[in-house]
Amino acid sequence: MSLLGMVYHDHAAGAHGHEDQPGVAADGGLAQAPAVRKAVARWMIRIQGLDRVPLARTPLPSIHALPLDLLEVRPSPWWKRVMDVCGALTGIILLAPLMLLVAAAVRLSSSGPAIFKQQRGGRGGKPFTVYKFRTMVRDAEARKAELMRFNERKGPVFKMTHDPRVTRVGRMLRCLSLDELPQLFNVLKGDMSLVGPRPLPVAEDRASARWQRGRLAVKPGITGLWQVSSRDKSCFDHWVRLDLRYIENLSFWLDLKILLWTIPAVLSRRGAH
Repeated sequence: MSLLGMVYHDHAAGAHGHEDQPGVAADGGLAQAPAVRKAVARWMIRIQGLDRVPLARTPLPSIHALPLDLLEVRPSPWWKRVMDVCGALTGIILLAPLMLLVAAAVRLSSSGPAIFKQQRGGRGGKPFTVYKFRTMVRDAEARKAELMRFNERKGPVFKMTHDPRVTRVGRMLRCLSLDELPQLFNVLKGDMSLVGPRPLPVAEDRASARWQRGRLAVKPGITGLWQVSSRDKSCFDHWVRLDLRYIENLSFWLDLKILLWTIPAVLSRRGAH
């Protein structure tokens, strides 16, 4: 019986012969004083909405059956948002001429828009629209299925060194990671952070193993521990373990180190295809 039911049951019992013991509960527990009963009943009615919130002891369905936006998230420290806004604004201002040149090159080299938009899994698995300079032909997503047998990445992530969908300009952009520059606007919007796990397409997030989806506890980033240390590794498990290590050791100094390490990692072009 719910607590609200107990209050009602006790009230009914009091109405049938327990008035001579106004300070004693019918079952020896809940007080019979009318004022107490009414106060408890009103309180219980107000909190009845809590029975719709899953509690820790309530059995949950498999994580694969949960909507992505119901996954556990971690609070973001205040300094991280300050770093993101300052860094994104500085980057947009300083790199605006370069981004305009890149956008023009993409538009002139192949048909289609300069900016590629895609739904990816964000913090807690909540989908958001990521921005990138388009590096592939216009119908790249439609052609992906026929290339899956050439996937070089272990796990749900697709990666192909000599992907025929990549344009000539797109290959140059990828080598220097210039295709990621529009994500500074994602950071400014609050969907991403400068540093964090790389966002995956929603379908790839849903195909990940349960433990791998722990990487969704924080905002995705433009760069991360995997990008500066093991970008050339093909094992998705190793990638995720680095993301989880970053989350466990999240700090201002670690973010600063990763940002500084990103510069030589990009210039070395290791793992960039």
